[in-house]
Amino acid sequence: MTTVTMDPRVLTELDHRRIHLLLASKDRRKTDPLGELLDAAEVLDARAVPADVVTMYSQVRVEQCDMGAKRKLVVCYPEDADPSAGFVSVLSPVGTALLGRRCGDIVQWTTPSGPPERIRIVEILFQPEASGDYTL
Repeated sequence: MTTVTMDPRVLTELDHRRIHLLLASKDRRKTDPLGELLDAAEVLDARAVPADVVTMYSQVRVEQCDMGAKRKLVVCYPEDADPSAGFVSVLSPVGTALLGRRCGDIVQWTTPSGPPERIRIVEILFQPEASGDYTL
C-alpha cells in the first residue's frame, strides 16, 4: 500500500509572498487548497531550501501511480501555464499538489471530473534555487 505524503511543505519566502499576492488578486478563498498550503507551509529563505523540494519553476519528472507513465512538469504562475507542454499553473490542482513537496513524495489531488489522481515525484530535473537563481 502506498501512502500520500502529508509532511509540512517548504516554500521560499519569495514564492510565499508572490502566491499570497496572486490569491489576493484572484479573490480566492482562504479555504482554497493553495491558501491552506500558504498557512501551513514552512517558509525559508531561498538559499536555505533543500535541492529536493519543488519550488516555483522547478522542473520535475513524475510517474503516475496507477499506470507508471512518466512525464516532465514545471510548476509556474498562471500567465506561463501551458498544460500540453507540461507547464502547470500553481493555481491548478496538480500545481498546488506539487508545490513544496520533495523528490520521492506521492501527491494526490482531485481532478475537475472527480476521480483522484496520484503521482510520485521521481526526480527534480531543475530547481532555480539549487542553481543559484533566487528571484525566478
